[in-house]
Amino acid sequence: MTIEEKLQHFYDTSVAEAQTEAENTLEAHKKSLEEMLEKHKESRKMDAEAQIKAETENATREVNKALSAEQLTLRRDWTAKQNELRNELFVEVKNHLEDFMENPEYQDYLCTRIQKAREFAGNDEIFIYLSAEDTALQRSIVAKTGFTVEISDEPFMGGIKATIPAKNILIDNSFLSAYEKLKKEFKFDGGLSHE
Repeated sequence: MTIEEKLQHFYDTSVAEAQTEAENTLEAHKKSLEEMLEKHKESRKMDAEAQIKAETENATREVNKALSAEQLTLRRDWTAKQNELRNELFVEVKNHLEDFMENPEYQDYLCTRIQKAREFAGNDEIFIYLSAEDTALQRSIVAKTGFTVEISDEPFMGGIKATIPAKNILIDNSFLSAYEKLKKEFKFDGGLSHE
């Protein structure tokens, strides 16, 4: 082989080796870039999922907050409506009591209560009181029961009160006590009755 052929062979071999090395370097670099691209895609996907999760949780919190505020408003409105209805109901109850006190049956009711209180006292001394509202009925009640009744210093919406001092007992059959107890204990059960 001549020098020129040797040089040509050396040149061809060097170029082939350089080309192979360049292809290998290019392939390695391409593979490295593809791996970086996959990692970047995975990272972006994870970031997007994390952002979606955070936004979903935030939206859920906002919905729950709005729902809680609406429930509170509904409860307040419900309570206000119940109070309004309770007040209307007890105004009506009081009106019925006042109507009952205008009827002759009311005197019979008072006489029955006085008789039961006297029976309860037995032989013990008993003092029976009418409410100040019933002052006009005092004589009639005394005539019907044959028992002296007094007018209380404190009005109690009707009914009677009685004391048995020997046993330190107060009999409270006043409308005011029953009315206040009923008003205090009254509850709306809610719901509908299905028949």
